[in-house]
Amino acid sequence: MKYISTRGESKELGFEEALLRGLAPDGGLYVPSEWPSIDFTKLKSQFYWESAAEILQPFFGDFLDKKELNILTKKAYKSFNTENMTPLIQLDDNKYLLELFHGPTLAFKDFAMLLLAELFDLSLKKRNKNITIIGATSGDTGSAAIEAFKNSKNVNVFIFFPKDRVSEIQKKQMTTTGGDRVFPIEINGTFDDCQNIVKALFNDSSFNNEVSLGAINSINWGRIAAQIVYYFTSFKLLENGPISYSVPTGNFGDILAGWVAKKIGLPINNLLIATNENDILARTLKSGIYSIDKAKATMSPSMDIQISSNFERLLFEAYGRDSSKIKSLMSSLKDNNEFTIDDYALDFIKKDFHAKSISEEDTTSCISDVYKKTGYVLDPHTAVGYAASNSLPSEGSIITLGTAHPAKFPTAVKKSLGTVPEMPDRLKKAMNGDERFSEMNIDLEKIKDFIRSSIV
Repeated sequence: MKYISTRGESKELGFEEALLRGLAPDGGLYVPSEWPSIDFTKLKSQFYWESAAEILQPFFGDFLDKKELNILTKKAYKSFNTENMTPLIQLDDNKYLLELFHGPTLAFKDFAMLLLAELFDLSLKKRNKNITIIGATSGDTGSAAIEAFKNSKNVNVFIFFPKDRVSEIQKKQMTTTGGDRVFPIEINGTFDDCQNIVKALFNDSSFNNEVSLGAINSINWGRIAAQIVYYFTSFKLLENGPISYSVPTGNFGDILAGWVAKKIGLPINNLLIATNENDILARTLKSGIYSIDKAKATMSPSMDIQISSNFERLLFEAYGRDSSKIKSLMSSLKDNNEFTIDDYALDFIKKDFHAKSISEEDTTSCISDVYKKTGYVLDPHTAVGYAASNSLPSEGSIITLGTAHPAKFPTAVKKSLGTVPEMPDRLKKAMNGDERFSEMNIDLEKIKDFIRSSIV
């Protein structure tokens, strides 16, 4: 499998090189040069890690053979606290919740990050090379990355997170791990500012080469590929007619993985983009205009995003893989904070996607209503997805992705239910740990100096 850039000016790479680079030198995102085909009816694996190896083999095949990939996925997922890594919970006649929060940081990001860490370690040890990983987080990506890479001997990790825009628990999970090569950095700005810092550092070729940058945000294709797996495994659990997915999303990575699953052979009915009041994706599907607004702080902070980076990958497909069109759109976004999608490309997107924005009030009501009816406690991000699922056509089953444990967002849950969920032991440990992090303004030169001086 070879990988190409959405902007067409970087050379074709194998999976290992695309993994280590993260962002293409031309500023684009890597995508497979062609899409494989997977017959989901022939998937027979008993354990999740076995399914992961089987589904990911076409994407990773030039790097790992099937036996090696089985060993790696089994190792990656050993820290999950349940044999059934992705329980499917029925909450209504045709509505299900896919629990994706049984990993070490109690959020869905663990599925991709733990696998990514093993892939990086294998490649870097083979090459006897060190790398500097940088990432932006609106909450869960940072803690998952730090947890996954904290013991790596070949990786330094710098995670940028927005001041006062992550939950206290999310912050503690990033700042109390104690890893010698882990550097959480609180940025005086929004998640989009953090994401822009990452992209600017990658686009500085001199600095990139000096410190050997790598990416763990969902701009890295390895992250998207890992998330494809649980669409296949959850679909196989039902397999009783049309199945749609409602996905709470900000950066468009998790739901893009669902689209890829459909593209390569899973007969998904609808994919619902569920957003909070930061509704750029819902507005875009309605109007065809992608226009950046000011990011609002909400009770679902991991979705407080206005620049959905992975949308570029979908646009690349919607424009028939015309990289000149993508460069033009991204240039307009940089210069004017918006771009307009051509009708034919918007029609392509609407064939597979619906979108719904959920207000803060409706998020609170959803948490409350589901608890009253079922006794189940939703975290605010999952509540956005579950509330949005009401807008989908009623035929068939609807699976909402449960993205985080409710105990990670006690303020939002208490506002909705008047009580806080019980805190798992893993979170208690983080809350009681000593914090270590840096505070910085949006100053690229000072950030570069900090990275240079901190690398172990």
